Amino acid sequence: MVFITNNFEWSPQSIADLYKARWGIEVFFKEIKQNLKLADFLGYNENAVRWQIWTAMTVYILLRYIEYISDWTHSSFNRLFTVLRGVLWSYKDMWELLESYGTASGTLSLKEAPEHAWLPGLTPRKT
Repeated sequence: MVFITNNFEWSPQSIADLYKARWGIEVFFKEIKQNLKLADFLGYNENAVRWQIWTAMTVYILLRYIEYISDWTHSSFNRLFTVLRGVLWSYKDMWELLESYGTASGTLSLKEAPEHAWLPGLTPRKT
């Protein structure tokens, strides 16, 4: 067996850089599995798994772009995902939410009643 660390021709810095890159890849897949629930597949044939992985990666890239554009510095990626998932189906301004998150300013209220939920073509029943 030959391991990377058995290779004495490479510099120690090169080997350390490889392990550092490996750690970044591990964290990437951990975030996708934990936040986007990629561990439970809806279908198990090759095409279904491929579509679910591509969809999860697209959502991840979009969330990272939103994080970058909004200068999200409050907390982890997990917190950003949770905040946006909480207001996904409501009439809330995402940018206002991200700007006022963690501050006492802003008029955004996150407490919602079921009648405030909105889906195209559906209206809440009157009881």
